[in-house]
Amino acid sequence: MLVAAAVCPHPPLLVPEAIGSAGRAREGGIAEVLSACDAAVAGLAAARPDLTVVVGGADADAAYDGSAAGSLREYGVRFTTGAGDPVLPLSLTVGAWLLRRSVAPPASLRLRAVARHTSAAECLRLGADIARQAARVAVLAMGDGPGRRAAGIERAADPAADDYDAEVAAALAEADPARLARLAPSLDDELLVAGRAAWQVMAGAAGGRRLRGHLRCAMAQYEVSYLVASWEADG
Repeated sequence: MLVAAAVCPHPPLLVPEAIGSAGRAREGGIAEVLSACDAAVAGLAAARPDLTVVVGGADADAAYDGSAAGSLREYGVRFTTGAGDPVLPLSLTVGAWLLRRSVAPPASLRLRAVARHTSAAECLRLGADIARQAARVAVLAMGDGPGRRAAGIERAADPAADDYDAEVAAALAEADPARLARLAPSLDDELLVAGRAAWQVMAGAAGGRRLRGHLRCAMAQYEVSYLVASWEADG
């Protein structure tokens, strides 16, 4: 049963080795995003889950052990987290790193990659299955919001991306899985959304549970939307 969930973005710049300096992180707003992510991860630990599952979009479906390694070498950054050869996609690399750097890293951790174009129905089914894997389950859904502005004129707003972003932010703030379930996979490529599949897996894990939502951070950096949120069981 889901007892807590969190949403975090996965830009490589969250990792200090990638940002280059604390000053650049502060100027870009990344420090604020990372602080919100740390708070969201702490909220998962506070729920005392028996199992924590990190879900993130990737090129293909895959399941990994909690100790699996990921790196940022694709981005020219000398950074690795986990044990063994790096196999994790970016979303799970950043998600696993966020959990491993926490004060109380989860005792039982699994990492689940979801193909980005997976249908909403399949994502919801996967989430429901994850929620049944332990008596107390926490889900960390890794995903960036629309990056559509990065494909056009710099700083030029895209109304469709803005509307999509507002819808996701409202669903996260209100802990409304049904609104997340209605997000259209067809917009993933059009608006450059990296988080839709992971968000819908989280929605499936929530099912019909009564949850409290907290939108911790919502900002656009480097023309990409970053959302951080926490969901807690209501009683």
